[in-house]
Amino acid sequence: MEQKINSVADLKVFQKAHALTLEIYKATASFPQEEKFALTDQIRRAAASVGANIFEGGYRAGKNEFRHFVNIARGSAGEVKYFLLLSKDLGYITEKQFEHLNSDIDEITRMLYGLIKSLK
Repeated sequence: MEQKINSVADLKVFQKAHALTLEIYKATASFPQEEKFALTDQIRRAAASVGANIFEGGYRAGKNEFRHFVNIARGSAGEVKYFLLLSKDLGYITEKQFEHLNSDIDEITRMLYGLIKSLK
């Protein structure tokens, strides 16, 4: 059964991306002060970019433009994945946090790929 979509906010992939962004904001709140304008800012921007690009694409004219923005969102998901690894290796997040957040971004990436395929 297909999901009925009234707006981009109804897309499960958007909902998951938004939830992950909120989790990343919470996780990065304890990062060292010297990272405020570096890693903290970068990972937060990358995470927010996933949802923002899905949303922006949904407000564009036509499937091709939407697909383009979903592709950008997928690229941002790749950034998040790297910044999570870096955060773990620097000791800013625990292994458990990393595994949870990394699993979420992997699921979102798969969902974005499926959305891209459906927009062809």
